Amino acid sequence: MNPIKRSTLKKLTSLVGLGLASNWPLQSFGQSNTVKVGVILPLSGANAQFGVNSKQGIELVADEINASGGLKGLGGTKISLEIADSTSTPNNAATIAQRLIAENNCCAILGAFASSLTLAISEVTERRGIPLITMSYSDQLTSRGFKNVFQVTPKGSVIGKAQFNFAHDLSGGIAKTNKIAIMFEDTAFGTSTATGIRNAAKEAGVEIVMDEAYPLGITDVTPLINKLRASKAQVVFPVSYLNDSLLIVRALRQQKLGIPIVGGSAGYVIPDFAKALGDYADGVLSICSANYDLDTELSEKYRKRYNTFMVHEALEHAVSLDVLAQTINAAKSSKPEDISKTLRTLTFTEGWAKAMTNGKIKFDESGLNTFADPVMVQWQKNELATVWPQKYAKGKFINNG
Repeated sequence: MNPIKRSTLKKLTSLVGLGLASNWPLQSFGQSNTVKVGVILPLSGANAQFGVNSKQGIELVADEINASGGLKGLGGTKISLEIADSTSTPNNAATIAQRLIAENNCCAILGAFASSLTLAISEVTERRGIPLITMSYSDQLTSRGFKNVFQVTPKGSVIGKAQFNFAHDLSGGIAKTNKIAIMFEDTAFGTSTATGIRNAAKEAGVEIVMDEAYPLGITDVTPLINKLRASKAQVVFPVSYLNDSLLIVRALRQQKLGIPIVGGSAGYVIPDFAKALGDYADGVLSICSANYDLDTELSEKYRKRYNTFMVHEALEHAVSLDVLAQTINAAKSSKPEDISKTLRTLTFTEGWAKAMTNGKIKFDESGLNTFADPVMVQWQKNELATVWPQKYAKGKFINNG
């Protein structure tokens, strides 16, 4: 056999290279038996624990789907998670999203817990036509006319309104409140939620005697507490992530301000809250977008695997991946455009969707889950009990404020 001429070999190499390059957007070389799902979460920085919790919820469902035969609509294709650390900075989150999409053939993106991060990521995913399924709260996520953003939780203003209304509805002294205080971090999450509290209080004719924003990562809450004491508020509504929530509640307890505390989800509904505060946590109320006791058959899988209750961000990220998998099965396609189109046509009533309020999910034209309702939870003996509204309640409200 005559040896191949160098010029001929060069031409063949170029053709092979072109062939591989032309196929790259459709599937990664050697990965035809998997569907890649991008996961962008804050795995370092101030919100790292929330990112870890979220990652665990996603991994639980991915393993569950793969172990039960993979994606049935694609002949048993397995899910491959492409996990990236957004850090806790929006600029970094956008850069990570660009890199993840450019370097991987992801059919969709899940993330990123903190609304400020998710907003930054959504700008990237929308430009690229990649569906983004999120449990972040910001109203902006589904109010910009984007066609590829899907919010499984209620939006922040709805959560904030419920935070006030549910507390106002509960029996005992809270129901007779006529002066309240709001303190919130000045992020997309804090601002959206505080807007809902503010509007609900005004509608109820309740006076807001303190309405104070503060920077994320505050190190000294003494001025806030002093202002709260001087305001004569009867209930305080703080909205913050974990570190800030610990500082605020510890200061309130240590200074013996015995007014009821109604937190704004996030830092108030995480196991670390009770671990760090001990008895100080007992009786603290918080609004939440979901709670693990709504469907313990599903959420106990998380407790068994990770030895703690399933925090709401883990639950809602689990729901997000399961909804994506159901969509791919229904569409029999993992093309991003098919996923976005099908997400808007389905009502999800099976699988992890049952763990959400109303037990189902349906996205409207804006991408908002129309069946999402907030719930009020209360710390009772190191567990979170859903205490309101009555149709969702799994425990009884204890008024020790």
